[in-house]
Amino acid sequence: MKKLFIAASCAMAMFAGGVQAQDQNLRIAFDVPYEPFEYKDENGELTGFEVELASAMCKEMEAKCDFVIQAWDGMIPGLIARKFDLIMSSMSITAERAERVLFSDPYYITPGGWFGPESFNADVTDMNAMKGKTVGVQRGTTMDTFVTENMTGVVTIKRYTTAEDMVLDLEGQRLDAVFVDYPVGEQTILNRDGYKEVGESVKLGEGVGVAMRKRDTKLAKEINAALKTLKEDGTYDAIMAKYFNYDIKI
Repeated sequence: MKKLFIAASCAMAMFAGGVQAQDQNLRIAFDVPYEPFEYKDENGELTGFEVELASAMCKEMEAKCDFVIQAWDGMIPGLIARKFDLIMSSMSITAERAERVLFSDPYYITPGGWFGPESFNADVTDMNAMKGKTVGVQRGTTMDTFVTENMTGVVTIKRYTTAEDMVLDLEGQRLDAVFVDYPVGEQTILNRDGYKEVGESVKLGEGVGVAMRKRDTKLAKEINAALKTLKEDGTYDAIMAKYFNYDIKI
């Protein structure tokens, strides 16, 4: 009888507060490749800034975590369908997304960057100059929202499931320019001959947070506490320094 009472009490606690770090293995979803945040190295191992930060966060929470690769456009549906428990894949905090998921405190913020070939000479803020251009964005990102809201009817917008596909089309001259997270453009476009920044970077949104199901309020508190500790004890800065030569912390 006592065991039944304890089991019922635990079930009620989980229902009220959702998943906690030590209740089960936490499955964390990443969209790959999205270098330098998450990608596979030459040995096929998953790595990147967010992958390392997630590992440190799990260690701080004393939680066992499994990493899941998920295409970007299936992120929130997959989370709601319980395919995984957390999204830690450069998901910007927006009011629209916050209606469907619960976000942690933001853990980084980077601007969106404009990139294109050396031959590109238009002012990306001048709609007359941009008229007829083809611009690439990753589907469902804040960069997609920005271009859609500000340039619809002026440019042709091509949306991609992965940043990698977008870069391939830029190389294939099927795009005039792309608007992407600045660090992604820096590492996947600027390191290639014949490409440059073609406009000023633009800070968008409130930063990036870990996304979880709305009911997982206790888990959110644990994540926020762990990320706070990692920032205070120098772990965050050590990981950040491996991938960036500028501060993305928020």
